[in-house]
Amino acid sequence: MSGHDGYAPGSGDPNFDVDSYDLDLTYRVRTNRLEGRALINGTVAWRTNSVAFDLIGLRASKVTIDGGQRARYRQGPRTLRVTLPRMMEAGEMFSVEITYAGAPSPRRSRWGTLGWEELADGALVAGQPTGAPTWFPCNDRPDDRAKYRITIATDPGYTGVATGVPGAIERRGGLEVRTFSTEVPTATYLAAVHVGRYTSLRAGGTYGPDNAEILLVCPPSLKSRARRFFAPVDDMMRAFDEWFGPYPQQVYTIVLTEDDLEIPLEAQGMAVFGANHLDPVFERLVAHELAHQWFGNSVGVARWQDIWLNEGFACYAEWLWAERAGRRTAAESATAAHDRMTGLAQDLIIANPGPDLMFDDRLYKRGALTLHAVRIAVGDDAFFDLLRGWAAEMRHEVATSDDFRAFAQRAAGVDLSALFTAWLDEPALPPLPATPHARTR
Repeated sequence: MSGHDGYAPGSGDPNFDVDSYDLDLTYRVRTNRLEGRALINGTVAWRTNSVAFDLIGLRASKVTIDGGQRARYRQGPRTLRVTLPRMMEAGEMFSVEITYAGAPSPRRSRWGTLGWEELADGALVAGQPTGAPTWFPCNDRPDDRAKYRITIATDPGYTGVATGVPGAIERRGGLEVRTFSTEVPTATYLAAVHVGRYTSLRAGGTYGPDNAEILLVCPPSLKSRARRFFAPVDDMMRAFDEWFGPYPQQVYTIVLTEDDLEIPLEAQGMAVFGANHLDPVFERLVAHELAHQWFGNSVGVARWQDIWLNEGFACYAEWLWAERAGRRTAAESATAAHDRMTGLAQDLIIANPGPDLMFDDRLYKRGALTLHAVRIAVGDDAFFDLLRGWAAEMRHEVATSDDFRAFAQRAAGVDLSALFTAWLDEPALPPLPATPHARTR
């Protein structure tokens, strides 16, 4: 539990933590109508007599607490504040059920429009960083992770896909009902629902301790192209298992929309691509989104200012994969990125970029360059031991930049303090050290 995140001060309530979300959703594509029931189990973190859920653009019609008792609530443009039956102390548990509905739409933010978005014939969720409240009431903090059960009912001919392992398919009043569940602690921005005219198929082997399947969900008309384009994911899984450790999620679902998308979207155990991404030039993005399942989704950020721990690691995974695929070495990718960045503004501090620059491409590249500098400093064997050790020690936990610095120092047995200060805390781009190592194993 922590306080409000400085990069998103209007999101989340530090007075409680969520243990689980049980979401029962019905979505009508033609009318863009979402009806939901959210059962939220939480634990009080500080003495309080009320809790606030983030909810935007949807109206609550009924709120009960602890098994059916009607609760008083007050809804504003961004939050739904629920009065608890009494003053509760830290450590006490409660259960709130919220019935709500409306026409979901993206919210406007400093990062553009976020959240639930209509497609030409369906819908998707772009949750990062504050889009989750556009489709369910939640405690929208990156450090507040919970288990999920999501049931999505859709019109005939449409398929709902959500975060988690798919369960049985049922019928309810002429609607198709699918249920997804995950025991993996998941941040609100990494929970997602996607709806479209999709078919689903296995797309590879099984990975990790949970024998996670690779599932491909796509329009039937794009099935053959999608199979060919995403075929390398099997090899990526094996490579990332070698470099980062066992796959940490319960499933890996790849959703391909018939619409074009500006960028792929990341979610827990899931990635979403647009039809425009079915081009070999975008294979690096497939590697990037898969790497997030280790760095970003398993090892998560405790606060948004440390987003480089997600994006820098995923960007470096692109470079490692390019080398494994026989293109150019990670050292060559690092040199090319460094050359480009020398001509750009030197005003970005990676460890605290500010909310306006937290998704700047320079943060992605400089985060990756930071890792490459560590690799040069400690050598290949120690570097890959470090990556695997970090992913294992922080599996399904949240971390800060200081956590990574301390871990890297301890794991490598080398003084890296000056390196981290130069790469993470100073705006000027440091020179890239010479690369003594050979190609990635």
